[in-house]
Amino acid sequence: MRRIRSRDTSPEVAVRRMVHAMGFRFRLHAASLPGKPDIVLPRLKRIIDVRGCFWHQHPGCIDAHIPKSREDYWRPKLERNCRRDAVNARKLRRLGWRICVVWECQAEAPEKLKTRLYRFLNG
Repeated sequence: MRRIRSRDTSPEVAVRRMVHAMGFRFRLHAASLPGKPDIVLPRLKRIIDVRGCFWHQHPGCIDAHIPKSREDYWRPKLERNCRRDAVNARKLRRLGWRICVVWECQAEAPEKLKTRLYRFLNG
């Protein structure tokens, strides 16, 4: 578990490169906001949150499974992650931020993701 990173993961870096190439400038992991969102565009009041499919239980994704061993440990842990995500998203929306959640598996289809991010950031 020590090798699991919360920052600078490959999907997050891929999304950052994509957003930067589109000409947008952003802040990373703003500690002043609930949940320290991954990518913050303060001028646009937009947030891009890059989530791992396993750790945040992406609905319908093959990677979002509960391990068979130590299920009594993993189930509550992963459920807490999901609850925390929902609470943080609610707080951010109340503060006037718009949020785009990018799942790890979506970062594997860059053209589709680029279109989605462009719409989110320009719309």
